[in-house]
Amino acid sequence: MSSTRRLPLFVAALLGAAVVAVVVVVLVLAGLLDRTETVQAPAPLASEPPAAAPASEPRSVESIYAKVSPGVVFVSARGGNGQLSFNGQGGGRAASGSGFVIDKGGYVVTNDHVVEDANAYTVRFGDEGSKPITAKLVGKDPSTDVAVLKIDPKAVSGGLRPLELGTSEGLRPGQAAIAIGSPFGLSGTVTSGIISALNREIDSPNGFKISGAVQTDAAINPGNSGGPLLDADGRVIGINSQIATNGSDANTGVGFAVPIDTVRRVVPQLRAHGKIDRAYLGVATIPATERDGAVVDTVTPSGPASGSGLRPGDKIVSIDGKSIDGPSDLGNLVLSKKPGETAQLKVVRGSDTRTIEVKLGERPDTQINP
Repeated sequence: MSSTRRLPLFVAALLGAAVVAVVVVVLVLAGLLDRTETVQAPAPLASEPPAAAPASEPRSVESIYAKVSPGVVFVSARGGNGQLSFNGQGGGRAASGSGFVIDKGGYVVTNDHVVEDANAYTVRFGDEGSKPITAKLVGKDPSTDVAVLKIDPKAVSGGLRPLELGTSEGLRPGQAAIAIGSPFGLSGTVTSGIISALNREIDSPNGFKISGAVQTDAAINPGNSGGPLLDADGRVIGINSQIATNGSDANTGVGFAVPIDTVRRVVPQLRAHGKIDRAYLGVATIPATERDGAVVDTVTPSGPASGSGLRPGDKIVSIDGKSIDGPSDLGNLVLSKKPGETAQLKVVRGSDTRTIEVKLGERPDTQINP
């Protein structure tokens, strides 16, 4: 056969193979494209609404109230003086307040100032027409303004509905905040707002500072004390405790809650022992100008730090190697230790940095003013 005839046949064979190859490539690419579209489908953006949640999961203030309010109670304490100073700027009634159920054993958490100096306690579920249930005081801690009551679970019609405890760690200003309680005795009241600020310091009933308080603009008034502050999922992030006022009982949009992480640490000790023995440094501090420590304002005479060499103007920047951004951090680190333990303070004095050791004492029942 001549070369001129073999060439067309060869070309035809090549063309045939090319057609087959093209068909195979197209089929393969089609399969790959199908698989690629399945694997690389874009995930929903964080700003997009999440997938539909089960009906039992709260997604609004209305649904959170329906879920949580059966576990919130009106607390009445008789025999006390009934007076309370809100953040040193106002006044209110402390003989009644709010509380919430934390387990099915009948334990109820409220504020210490709600039950302060009282000798008889009741809680009431539901509206004003509900029957009060006798409660027993299990323990209280004035230093954190936390108290624990106990009721008979069988006395609650329909059973107890404990609230879910969240965490105060990781909270951010601007997140939702919901308060449920009994302002001015009006039980079952719900208000909402946002977390306005974090790590505030507020005064406890015995004059010491409560560190890490959550500030909110959700309306809180006398009678809300002891009730829960909730997040957008209906979990407790704090106990409503105080309001800043302009000289009256009216709410001005500045309320404070004891952080729930503090409550988590306190409640088991109150259930076990009825009280808490706390470590005590014996200094009052103010924030440093650049938020890099706590500046000693006063040293309590005869207190644990009085003979250590610590003096006003010293800036404490760490305890036991843990950095301090301000007075709130200092207070929390001291309270994490036990009376009798030694704390190593890193102190800046002018251009000099030194370490001062202080043997911590036991916190007195009331603040001692220098």
